[in-house]
Amino acid sequence: MYGWLIAVESQDPSRIGRNLLHSNFHFAEADEEWPLKDAERPANRSSGARRPLGRLLLLLLALWIMSLCWLVLRAYGQIAVRNQGYVPYSDAPINYRSENLNDPVARLQQQLNEGKATLEYEPDFGYLKSVLKLLKVPVDSQTLVFSKTSFQYKKISPEHPRALYYNDDVYVGRVHEGKAIEIVSFDPMQGAIFYLLDERKVDHPTFQRAELDCTQCHIAAGTRGVPGVLLRSVYPTSTGTQAPSSKSFITDQESPLKERWGGWYVTGASHAQPGLSNAVVEEPAQAAAAPPDVKRLIALSKPFDPVSYLTPDSDLVAHLVLAHQTQMHNLITLTNYKTRLALYAAANRNKNPALPADTPLSESDRQQFERPAEQLLRYLLFVNEAPLSDSAAETIDKDSAFAKEFSARGPRDHQGRSLREFDLRTRIFKYPCSYLIYSDSFDSLPEPAKSYVYHRLLEILTGQDKSQDFAGLSEENRRAILEILLATKAGLPEEWRDYAKSNDVHVHLAQTRSRQSRQG
Repeated sequence: MYGWLIAVESQDPSRIGRNLLHSNFHFAEADEEWPLKDAERPANRSSGARRPLGRLLLLLLALWIMSLCWLVLRAYGQIAVRNQGYVPYSDAPINYRSENLNDPVARLQQQLNEGKATLEYEPDFGYLKSVLKLLKVPVDSQTLVFSKTSFQYKKISPEHPRALYYNDDVYVGRVHEGKAIEIVSFDPMQGAIFYLLDERKVDHPTFQRAELDCTQCHIAAGTRGVPGVLLRSVYPTSTGTQAPSSKSFITDQESPLKERWGGWYVTGASHAQPGLSNAVVEEPAQAAAAPPDVKRLIALSKPFDPVSYLTPDSDLVAHLVLAHQTQMHNLITLTNYKTRLALYAAANRNKNPALPADTPLSESDRQQFERPAEQLLRYLLFVNEAPLSDSAAETIDKDSAFAKEFSARGPRDHQGRSLREFDLRTRIFKYPCSYLIYSDSFDSLPEPAKSYVYHRLLEILTGQDKSQDFAGLSEENRRAILEILLATKAGLPEEWRDYAKSNDVHVHLAQTRSRQSRQG
């Protein structure tokens, strides 16, 4: 599961084994964001006389475990590690390792266990089609990445890129002739949950939760420090590895288009390849005249074989949406975690685990969750979104299969407007407010963070906040987004409805619905 959505240099199994050892035995220094507690450090470090013997025993044990890792890799081609090693956020109040999950894959596994669903296998694509169908992930969301990613990196190349598929809650990755399907499924409270599905045909295929392998890379600065997903753009070589001494970029909705899609295929452009896509770095002999820090890209001479994939497309619109969605997911999780941590700390200080909801919080407690909540709000409204240039807009197939399927999902107000409508001229969406506001993850934001986001959103959409930060939102767009949300978003606070009534905003107000009814 190494680097599910990350374009990274290749990683060999021995390094994965060493990483496991570092986590289990703390041979390496802990990340400064998650320092080890004194109680977690090996006891033999406190005794100088016993230190050499202790180190020898640990070294022997380390070698044995590294050998075991190699055997596991050779036998199964995957590592699915659970409940061992150091994983951030394992303790209260987050309890990341909790079995109490409600993400789409956990729900599907429950259906499989009860015989209410079945995964079907086929020779060419294994369980992929069945997985996508049962998780309601559209095939047209396919994007193809040929930079070497995941623990199955040896199978990834420009000739055989990894295929990625997604919907609002789930990301699915499959490597050509790979050993396992890789899945990131978003739980409303816990964020990204990582799973592997063995591609071998068996009587009872099972999604296995993978923790330690994935969280080593998927809890990082690029995921905002929480279990999440990210996209990287690199300067790839002809084999798919990152070119030595070259830059890489984290891709989100604010990334300039010229820095995106290095190591990715992009289709759906009528002319001129967008960004760094569909290209590799020149061979050293060809680039001899270039300065050493300049990496020149040339078009791939041999494209991938579309027969090996569910669709021949790696749609440009799907790429644009993916760049928005990944970091939106991370910001929702970050706000969730920070709020729970702040409330937990306040409850401990007050010696009251059942802290009343109306308990006044200190300024430092409020800042802990208000800062990420404000970041979430700005990202939600596409503040600082990288504009689409005229030349880029001209290349986009606005009627691609993905664009049609995505925009058709709605929901729509009585005027037929939806937050899923595309603009694709100067920006991604016609109404710049994220469709993930309808997600269970957004609805599960704990109080008081959720009320903070809703209150600030109302201030902006009604023009009470006229700060320069939101100057890019026209009065027309603010009004449209406000009306769409009032008509389609269940569970809005009373102040929203009060505003609509007192200001004669004539819309059919959305009715509150339970999560169970939405899932049904």
